[in-house]
Amino acid sequence: MSLFAAIRLPSEILFGKGQRHIIPAVAARLGRRALVCTDERFAATGPFGEIVAALRAASIDVFVHDRVLPDVPRDTVAVCVEEAREFAPDMVIGIGGGSCLDLAKCAALLISHGGQLQDYYGEFKVPGPTLPLIAVPTTAGTGSEVTPVAVISDPDRTLKVGISSPYLIAAAAICDPELTMTCPPGLTAIAGADALTHAIEAFTAVRRGTDPGLPQKHVFIGKTALTDHFALLAIKLLGRSLETAYRQPSDEDARADVMMGALAAGCAFGTAGTAAAHAVQYPVGAITHTAHGLGVATMLPYVMKYNRTAAATEMAEIANALSLDGRGRTPDEMADATIGEVSRLFGAIGITPSLAELGLPAEKLDWTAQQAIGIERLIKNNPRPFDLGSMRRLVQAAFDGDLASCAM
Repeated sequence: MSLFAAIRLPSEILFGKGQRHIIPAVAARLGRRALVCTDERFAATGPFGEIVAALRAASIDVFVHDRVLPDVPRDTVAVCVEEAREFAPDMVIGIGGGSCLDLAKCAALLISHGGQLQDYYGEFKVPGPTLPLIAVPTTAGTGSEVTPVAVISDPDRTLKVGISSPYLIAAAAICDPELTMTCPPGLTAIAGADALTHAIEAFTAVRRGTDPGLPQKHVFIGKTALTDHFALLAIKLLGRSLETAYRQPSDEDARADVMMGALAAGCAFGTAGTAAAHAVQYPVGAITHTAHGLGVATMLPYVMKYNRTAAATEMAEIANALSLDGRGRTPDEMADATIGEVSRLFGAIGITPSLAELGLPAEKLDWTAQQAIGIERLIKNNPRPFDLGSMRRLVQAAFDGDLASCAM
């Protein structure tokens, strides 16, 4: 028997237009005192005011922390926790983009177990359950509402760091596409491209075998039958609707497709993990201070081209999910068509096509390759192995915008 699968998800995932209105009913099952984490922009909106009023009308006391910053600077989590200490919440509600959800996860962690965030960097460092979390995304990209990961910026480290534990998975993910309707086109593109990168890297990740102890030793375990299901769903939805959501922001069907695609991609990579596009983005993002989703999307076509010889079958399946015409084409030709379509789509929504245009200095190419090859939890997921030389060539090709040379 070779069939193997593993997946970890919230106890409840609720998706659809108007689902934000049931946040009080879900919260009432978890407690009566809610720490709500969001950012200044969303805190000033009508929908946020309505959510808070509805919680209070349901006899749930609310403490709002509305100063979440992009990329979650480490020390801002301690500020949030200290502010909420006297309030003594019995649940945390994160509302916003990925940073808001990640800060909410970290706040629930520190309120429950104390210490400093540094104590929990890495995998399986969280000692037990945290305060229950309700995750309410307002962008369609990170998938943090369903993943076991929180990513933060540590001022003592060059690269962003992650805390990975099944205990960080939200108790409930409530996804309402109406909350994404005001996302500007640029953010829609970057977030959606991030989600598509999650899905493609999860689907093309290495398959590690059927060791029953694997999920007990690692949070990210490579592709399985269940993660493949979610990844292909995400690719189908994002492939058919991301460009429409970018060009026609008021299209409700496209917005729903993109949000469901981001959710499904999170379900996939939260267990399968991501790979080389993410490994390169960590150092690139540290140098260029560009959005995470933009960096991984810039890298994805180059990584796909590098991986083509090892993942041609999977890329041909991706072509089917993208509704590419396969008549008379071999699997290798379909794989090439997939890479071409991803490049075309990203170009159509304004994704930066090279690391040079992203702002990476030429003198940082060696350093970028060295840092990327050292992120073992991601590199080990890549279907084609790397050494420092091959990583350096990949980074150079992505800097030059030379997709053809990635196949070397």
